[in-house]
Amino acid sequence: MLKAMLTWWNGATIGVRFTAWRRGVFIGSDHLGNKYYEAKDTKDSYDVGRKRRWVIYNGYAEASKVPPEWHGWLHYTFDEPPTREPLARKGWEKDHRPNLTGTVHAWRPKGSIARGGERPKATGDYEAWRPE
Repeated sequence: MLKAMLTWWNGATIGVRFTAWRRGVFIGSDHLGNKYYEAKDTKDSYDVGRKRRWVIYNGYAEASKVPPEWHGWLHYTFDEPPTREPLARKGWEKDHRPNLTGTVHAWRPKGSIARGGERPKATGDYEAWRPE
């Protein structure tokens, strides 16, 4: 209970849940468990004529956890949410992946300190500068 009241970065606080219940309409959720809402009216809107839209993250609040189809709806690129009008997927598109920076799954190039720090010696295309 105390965690839900004080830690906004680890899911929704009680205040956010109350606001979503009082002022929002549940639109849908994605495969990651994030929940999407739209305001009941334009009372607290940022733009004239647009209802406010928001996401309540499942777990840690990280914007890269929002899939492309929901991102488009949140930013008014699409009028209809993916629950009503799914986004057509192209054959060349890859699956959505959240930002892995700072995790054990982050990409570490060869020679990176986090990967062992062993870097191969410079090849013949490199010539060290020497002051003359």
